[in-house]
Amino acid sequence: MLTLALPAVALENLHAVAQAVDEHYNHLHTLQAQFTEIYRGLGAERTETGTLWLEKGGLKKPGKMRWEYRSPQDKLFVSDGKDAWFYVPADHQARRTGASKLNDLRSPLEFLLGKTQLEKELQGLSFAADKTPLNPADVLLRGVPQGLADQISEMLLEVNPQREIVRIQMQGVDGSVTEYRFADQKADVTLPARWFQFKPPAGTETIEGLE
Repeated sequence: MLTLALPAVALENLHAVAQAVDEHYNHLHTLQAQFTEIYRGLGAERTETGTLWLEKGGLKKPGKMRWEYRSPQDKLFVSDGKDAWFYVPADHQARRTGASKLNDLRSPLEFLLGKTQLEKELQGLSFAADKTPLNPADVLLRGVPQGLADQISEMLLEVNPQREIVRIQMQGVDGSVTEYRFADQKADVTLPARWFQFKPPAGTETIEGLE
């Protein structure tokens, strides 16, 4: 008798997967992960790597985040929920923006801990059965993030069997693709308050507002 192997998505229930992802992240207070950021668009392609830290916000307070880029050059993106800083040591320049005015594809991740509601946050949430996950055991979800339809035409989430989000791929309305891959996720690590604060080093030019 011939037995056909069904793809992972055929064995899953969309609501159950979304609920399991919500449950996983909403119980975390902090998260540490290694990340790879890949950008393709406008005739350019770049790959950067580093470490990400997230901290859960309060009832009406946004979360905090810190992105330390190590390759191909040192960069820092940090937000304490009030201000966001982007610092490039080699340029001796730091840009400060109010977190509420931040127009950055990293910013939705600050709400990941404690506030995850995939079925509410992603319009048209569905399985991306026509796409191939990096790992055959993973499932791919797609949707359009609330409030970002003017920037993102589609978002893909790759979810592993532990219901961790291991990849986020965003298709820009301009045709560009920004992808984040996450590895070695560590839950509820102890993070000092200063981790989400930034003071420009001496000799650093500070620029206010959006680019």
